[in-house]
Amino acid sequence: MSTALPTKSDYAEPSATTVVVWWPATVVVAFVAGAWLLAVNAPLGFSIAAVFLFAGPHNWMEARYMLRRMPARWGPLTPYFCLGIGGTLVLSAWQGMFPWLGRSRDWTQDDWGTSIALWNTTLVVWIVTLALLRGTQNPRRDWRWLIPVGFALIGVNWLWPLGWSMALVYLHPLVALWFLDRELARARSPWLNGYRVCLTFLPLLLGALWMMLARSPNLPGEDILSLQITQHAGEGILSGISTHLLVATHTFLEMLHYGVWLLALPLVAGMARPWQWKSQLAQTPLARRGLVWRLGVGAVLAIGVMVMIVLWAGFAADYPLTRNIYFTVAMLHVLAEVPFLLRVL
Repeated sequence: MSTALPTKSDYAEPSATTVVVWWPATVVVAFVAGAWLLAVNAPLGFSIAAVFLFAGPHNWMEARYMLRRMPARWGPLTPYFCLGIGGTLVLSAWQGMFPWLGRSRDWTQDDWGTSIALWNTTLVVWIVTLALLRGTQNPRRDWRWLIPVGFALIGVNWLWPLGWSMALVYLHPLVALWFLDRELARARSPWLNGYRVCLTFLPLLLGALWMMLARSPNLPGEDILSLQITQHAGEGILSGISTHLLVATHTFLEMLHYGVWLLALPLVAGMARPWQWKSQLAQTPLARRGLVWRLGVGAVLAIGVMVMIVLWAGFAADYPLTRNIYFTVAMLHVLAEVPFLLRVL
């Protein structure tokens, strides 16, 4: 069965040989509505199920997409990709060391705030530098205006580093929507305008969620898993806001994020199905450089599958511990999105 998106001909007047394609819009509406209802009515259970089922697979799909978008030979892009990959690895390792450093050096609350603010500052400098490099490669991308914006963000960060970090938690799921917009534009899809119209309803859905849950009591549960989920959503940082509202908002956005990477982007980008191993390699430019590269790309994809299986086993055996480990190392995929997003803009 073909997975190609509808073409302009699908919008023609119905005739004896024309079928009006309506299922994509129906699937999107049903998916978003279902995610919204589950997030509002069962945020903790929905969060647990969503992370268990989709955290690993969506990371694997992201890796596949990024490998597919990386050119076989970098040429003039070498400084850009070296800074992008190097920054991703360094920033991820740096943040991953925070728990160990905090315990070993007995950090005070001020020490934690300073360390987080330094990490956030480095992140902003890295992103702005990547954007400026991108601008030198494409004259149409004059992003020098990001320099004063970056200084402003750094200033806000030093005023409230934990709040700045929490903003990243809620903004990250929206990056997937941006990738989908760029991919639809790249494919010149007739669904692009409709997709952008749908995006205008997202603030309305969030507004309705906040109005419904603004006065709701905090979520029950003092077990370690419930505390992990509520703290990840901002409890203790965004004081005075119901944890029901926080977890529902974050879980709803995360589910949209998972849906884009697992369903929408593979369909729009024409990615091979997960079990079509040869097709996946054929769609990866690096794998076409030679046998060694082909084996390397195949090994990366195979390791990704094994990581998914290990994650599922870990969640089944000890969900709180595995969840904590996953979100500690998940910064790697969050940061990896930055250079690829700048490349498709």
